[in-house]
Amino acid sequence: MTLSSSGVSVTSEAALAAEIVRRKRHGRLVVAIFGAPGSGKSTLADRLRAEITQSFHVSTEVVPMDGSHYDNAILDAKGLRPRKGSPETFDVDGLASLIQRLRAGPPRDVAIPVFDRTLDMTRASARIVDKEVDILLVEGNYLLLDQKPWDRLKDYFDVTVKIECLRDELEKRLMKRWLDLGMSEKESRSKVEGNDLLNADLIESTSLAADILFLGAI
Repeated sequence: MTLSSSGVSVTSEAALAAEIVRRKRHGRLVVAIFGAPGSGKSTLADRLRAEITQSFHVSTEVVPMDGSHYDNAILDAKGLRPRKGSPETFDVDGLASLIQRLRAGPPRDVAIPVFDRTLDMTRASARIVDKEVDILLVEGNYLLLDQKPWDRLKDYFDVTVKIECLRDELEKRLMKRWLDLGMSEKESRSKVEGNDLLNADLIESTSLAADILFLGAI
């Protein structure tokens, strides 16, 4: 673990888990994990959940930002379907309300939406965050985006983590993502260059600095 201009840098999942647990005080800890599309947010969050639960015996759950995607019918009506995944295609107010509910006391079970990438749609109330959960790992692209309406979210997080990933690696992962979902090479390239990498550039240029930088491989 080293100090960086943004705070602490860690290079392993075990070290990141330990750093998160170290910052746990009284009450539920809400952690934001953000980074570019394809940087490995969901994978890292799931692995951290397992590591924190098993190694530190602290109940932990993952809350995906992607559950706040607007439905495709809304995106079609707004002409935003080709830009799905960009900041304007999310219900930010709904996400803010959800995080507020998850932070609020007294603790209670809360149902949260989850995005199904295969179906390309959000499934409402698809996961329960148990009232006994002590650490929430909220993962998503724009959690620290310093522009309205996203900038209101920063006040809901106790700890923020940014995943660093080289652009060439992002491009490779994103191409594989769309190809694996059945898109052609041309369609995948259009999706990556016309949307995903634009979003990655926005995150890099417009997000607030994180408390912790994760530099490890995912």
